[in-house]
Amino acid sequence: MRKYHHTTIAFIILMLFSTLLQAQEITPKALLNNSKIIIGDQVTLRLDVEYSANMKIGWPNLPDSLTEFVEIVERSPVDSTITSNNLKRKWQDFVITSFDSGTHVIPPFVFAFSYNGMSDSVKSNSLELEVHTLPKLDSLMNALKGPIDIKEPYDAPLTFKEIAPWILGGLLAFGLIFLLLYSLRRKRNNQPLFSFPQKPKEPAHITALRELDRIKEEKIWQQGKTKLYYSELTDVLRQYISTRFGIPAMEQTSEETIAAFKFRRSLVDEKSFDNLRKILTNADLVKFAKYEPLPDDNNMALVDSYFFVNQTKIVEIIEDKKPPVDDREGEDVILK
Repeated sequence: MRKYHHTTIAFIILMLFSTLLQAQEITPKALLNNSKIIIGDQVTLRLDVEYSANMKIGWPNLPDSLTEFVEIVERSPVDSTITSNNLKRKWQDFVITSFDSGTHVIPPFVFAFSYNGMSDSVKSNSLELEVHTLPKLDSLMNALKGPIDIKEPYDAPLTFKEIAPWILGGLLAFGLIFLLLYSLRRKRNNQPLFSFPQKPKEPAHITALRELDRIKEEKIWQQGKTKLYYSELTDVLRQYISTRFGIPAMEQTSEETIAAFKFRRSLVDEKSFDNLRKILTNADLVKFAKYEPLPDDNNMALVDSYFFVNQTKIVEIIEDKKPPVDDREGEDVILK
């Protein structure tokens, strides 16, 4: 009886030791294709695990938010293959984003496994995602301008004391006559006396992103003002579409705006078009059908708006134009 008891204990220890060895063969990894992003941009997170072929792996079921500040925008199906050393490998990609600046820690992911009737779990590594805010427009413009050279002083003009009063009087008379004729001509054409050049307009995506940041900071829908939240969100997108694409979205219904993009499919990619259609459709349901979306839907509407603007904005590429180099050899000159 004692021998049987000792055999059972040895068998249990052997099974535990075997399970521990199998756990060491599992290598889960969490990877980011970029650990530093601008607020509102997106990055790909990959979960990757290799394990023995005679084991069973439980894949983590991740919610829509990894942390309080990091959200999942899109996820791919779980894929698998067999490696060269006869191990199984599974992986899955997640598109994630964040709208809060700072360094956000993504905790390890837990993978459950079973082997020979024994169950256990193993964790992957943790990750850090750095989210940076956009630089202020004034600072960005000053950086683009660069240092400005100091102008050299002008030479003092020559003066003629004898004829100076006559010259000044003639110039004053000419100026008065010119101003009188100029004002009469402008008045006859119903034009103002003086016109000043207009300040260059701000790029459409800069204005739209600034307004989206304002809506995010004011937290309108969290105060129960869901209808106002969707109204302001769609107004920002309609103004951006009007300026960026020349589509009169401010005067159109949502169906007319969507139809305009359907007619001109080359304007935006499929993903951006689907996001815009979803935002406008949900906004109409809220404003006209008293639809009450879930909090996640409200948050995703803002995420999709950022995505639409960032995917369709015009990025100006400043080329460094250098003068052509004359590499011709010198020509012989015959002296006469």
